[in-house]
Amino acid sequence: MSLLLKDRVWSMEAPTAKRGVYPLHGFKLGLYRLPIKVDEPTDIQSIHDGLKKTFEMDAYADRIYMTYRWTEKSMPDEDAPGYEEVELSVTTEIVTGDVVDIIYQIFPIEKFGDPQWVKDYRKKADYFAKMMIDTALRNTIMGDRMIEALKKQEKVESKEAYERLLELTPLAKIVPNAKPKPKPVAKAGGEAVPIEEDIEIPDGAKPGPIDVEFKSRMKTSKPYAVEGHTIKTWGRKGEDNQVMGVWGEFVSVDYDICVADGACIDACPVSVYEWFDTPGNTASDKKPLMSKEPDCIFCLACEGVCPPQAIKIFEQK
Repeated sequence: MSLLLKDRVWSMEAPTAKRGVYPLHGFKLGLYRLPIKVDEPTDIQSIHDGLKKTFEMDAYADRIYMTYRWTEKSMPDEDAPGYEEVELSVTTEIVTGDVVDIIYQIFPIEKFGDPQWVKDYRKKADYFAKMMIDTALRNTIMGDRMIEALKKQEKVESKEAYERLLELTPLAKIVPNAKPKPKPVAKAGGEAVPIEEDIEIPDGAKPGPIDVEFKSRMKTSKPYAVEGHTIKTWGRKGEDNQVMGVWGEFVSVDYDICVADGACIDACPVSVYEWFDTPGNTASDKKPLMSKEPDCIFCLACEGVCPPQAIKIFEQK
């Protein structure tokens, strides 16, 4: 964590070995040791999966690897004589177990060719490594375990421990839905048992077009209330927007296909749609909500202009 440098991180430039990491001479190595336990395969997988849309992620046995890449340019004008650019990267390694070690190495700039014109390379790489560490600790199950550790170590309540975690991770980027959702439980013979529900979270927008038979192929789900109207939904899973299904009985939009280009809003002559925030959806963080669905005149303009073909209009009988 970036504010624990003074007492939690060691920097060294030597052929030193730390838990199987052997940096070559000239590498700079940072090492955090955290008083938390992460040893279950499901926990390791949840950290990997929770951050894979934010960083390049990999995992092997008890280790998780996060890589951040950025591009340096020798001058702003790409067409100017002598222009050069180079892609740089830094990788942070999370070593899991009864304690968690977080390690990062800053390679010599020569590893990336010969871009000696790059300024502040080590400073930037160090910053990005700390940003990755802060992001992982703020957004994954490691954050929950750090809060529990801080409660015990500093003898504070949950709220104070959470505020302490925020102070310790000032460079964190917020990653929606990075933690695994707890499974609901049901009583069976007096004991709580998990309810198995196979929910496949799409990785990006589903391909179109909308399935026009969705009303018979998808289960009806929790409706959404707007002023003066209730919007019916099919195939909606929970309320976290990860799987939204199809919304609208007559003005129907598959929100897992919709990419929020706005063409339907511009095309509709009677303003059936308005923007609606849907953070956490892999296709887009906002959608055109058919809040005035009863006003539809069935002109099919929105259906015709939708690029991914996410809309189907059913004329009322």
